[in-house]
Amino acid sequence: SYHIKYYSEENIPIEKALDSIFERVNQSMSTYREGSDISRINRGDSLVEVDTLFRKVFKLSEKVYKESGGYFDPTVGNLVNFYGFGPERGTKVIDSVKVDSLMQYVGLDKIELTAEGLVKSTAPAVYLDFNAIAKGYTVDLIGHYLEFQKVENYLVELGGELLAKGENLEKNSAWTVGIDDPEQQEGERTLTAAVKLRDRAMATSGNYRKNRVDPETGKMYVHTVDPLTGYAQKSDVLSASVLAENCALADAYATAFMAMGLERSKDLLAKLENVDAFLIYAKEDGSMGKFATQGFQEVLVEL
Repeated sequence: SYHIKYYSEENIPIEKALDSIFERVNQSMSTYREGSDISRINRGDSLVEVDTLFRKVFKLSEKVYKESGGYFDPTVGNLVNFYGFGPERGTKVIDSVKVDSLMQYVGLDKIELTAEGLVKSTAPAVYLDFNAIAKGYTVDLIGHYLEFQKVENYLVELGGELLAKGENLEKNSAWTVGIDDPEQQEGERTLTAAVKLRDRAMATSGNYRKNRVDPETGKMYVHTVDPLTGYAQKSDVLSASVLAENCALADAYATAFMAMGLERSKDLLAKLENVDAFLIYAKEDGSMGKFATQGFQEVLVEL
């Protein structure tokens, strides 16, 4: 689902533009579409010349991959499918031997994007999956379109990812958006905090919506796969909400923090410029804790 609010004196063909943007993104990067560029590449087609959207997302992915020490990695696609969190049906039993064998295909450093727009890989079975950044990038594209139409005040929300520019003119204040409560049950929509956004993007990642249980061990596997180990283990970070200059980066960092856990996330946040986060984490006694960077604290709204 998506919600867009903007102020303009002109009649903008927004629905037609959205259809065009969604079609371009899906044709370029949707692993759920068999004929998309990324699906063809994942099947071993080395002659696919990717478009500018793919190139931009690849470059942003490389940036976060390096900064996070490999915790954000779009080449975990084979593992995502193995656990049943992707477009392909997953296995019923988690096999450590199989996980180890798939790890040889994990690592964005195994992929090269040539100047001609061709994707070269040192491991031919690498499976690219941009689902942890492409949605945020789509939000940015919608924002670019609105700004091209000379819209200065808008809020774009796509599947929970947000981009705010200017302010809410009806209230003469910054745009106010909510953060989900990680303890909510399926089908609920309760909030744990709210944020005032102006000229920033926000993305939230949480492990409370997608999980599965190994029928043999009873162990829960969450939808955030650790690229360094190959296992989808429960992180102490239950939810990561990230503010950044664009939604693609916010989306990617939120995914990285889920895999990194609390302490590594705090270390990385101390080094990043113009990136703030609100992390909800599980304490050893089973209770929940909250951590917010100074920049995030400044825009938090009490509920």
